[in-house]
Amino acid sequence: MSNHIAHPVNQSTNAPTVGAKTLLSPTTTPHLLAVIGLLVLVVLWHFGVQWLQGSMPIASQLAPAPTADSLWQLLSQGQLNAHLIASLRRVLIGLALALLIGIPIGLLIGRSALFEQTSTGAFQLLRMISPLSWMPVVVMLFGIGDAPIYFLLTFAAVWPIILNTSAGVKSIDKQWLQLGASLSATPWETLSRIILPAVFGHVLTGLRLAIGVVWIVLVPCEMLGVTSGLGYFILDTRDRMAYSELMAAIVLIGLIGWLLDASVRYLHRRWG
Repeated sequence: MSNHIAHPVNQSTNAPTVGAKTLLSPTTTPHLLAVIGLLVLVVLWHFGVQWLQGSMPIASQLAPAPTADSLWQLLSQGQLNAHLIASLRRVLIGLALALLIGIPIGLLIGRSALFEQTSTGAFQLLRMISPLSWMPVVVMLFGIGDAPIYFLLTFAAVWPIILNTSAGVKSIDKQWLQLGASLSATPWETLSRIILPAVFGHVLTGLRLAIGVVWIVLVPCEMLGVTSGLGYFILDTRDRMAYSELMAAIVLIGLIGWLLDASVRYLHRRWG
C-alpha cells in the first residue's frame, strides 16, 4: 500500500493574500484611489500656502485648517443655508429650462436632415459665444435680479443637451423605427415608445455636461448685483477680508458640484 504524505496548508501565507484582494477589490479600489488623490490635493494645498506665506502673510488664512474650521462654523450655524438654497434654485431652474428647450430641438435635429442643415451654422456660432459675454446685454434687457441669471445659465446648459439628444436620435437602430411604422404606430407612440427611451442615456450625458458648465458659470453670474447665492457670498467675504470663509465657500462649491455630477452619474448607471 502506497504512503500518502499530507502537506499542511500554510494558512499564514494565504490570509494576507485574501485580505489584500479584498482591500483592492474592483469595488473598493476606485474609492480608495479617489481618497488618495484628494489627500494629495490637500497636501499640495498646504505646502502651496506655506510657500506663499513667505511673501504674503495673509495667505495663512487660505490654508486647509482655517478653511475647514470656517466651513464647519458656517454650516453648523446655518450662515450658508440661504445662499446655498438660492444657488441651487437658480441652477435647477436653468437646467429645467435648458431641458425644455434643448430636448425638442435635439429631437428635431436628429429626425430632420433639412432642419439640421439649416440650423447647424447658427447653432455653432451661438454655441461658441461665452455665456458670460452676454452679461451686459441681459442686465440691460432684464435688469438686476434672477432673470438675467436664468437666461445665462440656460444659454450655457442648452448646447450639450441639444448635441447629445440629436446624437442619440441618430444612433437609434432604424429597424426599431421600421417596426413601429409596420405596426402603424402614431407619431406620438413612436416618440414616446421608441425615440425617447432610446435617447434617455444621451440626454443624461448632456445633462451631466450641462451641470459642469452651469456650475462654473453660476458664480460670476451671482456677482451681477443679487444679494444671495454662493457667488454673492464670495464677493461679501472678499469685502470683509474674511479669506478663510472665502476659501470655505470655494471648497463648498466644489463639493456641491461633485454631488450634482455624482447624482447624474448614478441616474445614468441605473437608467441610462
